[in-house]
Amino acid sequence: MKVKLKGKVAIILGSERDRSVAEEAIKVLEKVGITYEVKVLSAHRNPKELEEYIESCNADVFIGIAGLSAHLPGFIASRTDKPVIGVPLNVQLGGLDALLSIVQMPRGVPVACVGINNAENAAWLAYRILSLKEEKN
Repeated sequence: MKVKLKGKVAIILGSERDRSVAEEAIKVLEKVGITYEVKVLSAHRNPKELEEYIESCNADVFIGIAGLSAHLPGFIASRTDKPVIGVPLNVQLGGLDALLSIVQMPRGVPVACVGINNAENAAWLAYRILSLKEEKN
């Protein structure tokens, strides 16, 4: 059994159709007792709302779930200094387009990236990041 941690994770989906992938992350976060919030905000369709959410959000870690150009995790990372984990989705090209979009971020805008459709690993990575914070307290 993992130790319950203080901290919050924000899961941001580019589209409502991505919710089934997010559910895998949610299961892990609930299992380990991490508070989370899920929002559907597209970097392309809702950029202003997304930016406002990032600025006002009290999450310690962000998980961005997106396919195709997968701009969402990079958009998040460009507007916060908090850790961002990208989950590429298999929408087209076997998910390789999304994977490459997430891992090829410009210098100074880091985004951690897990495997295609692997939101479960994103949640476990968030758990590990939050456990580092807990060790300092």
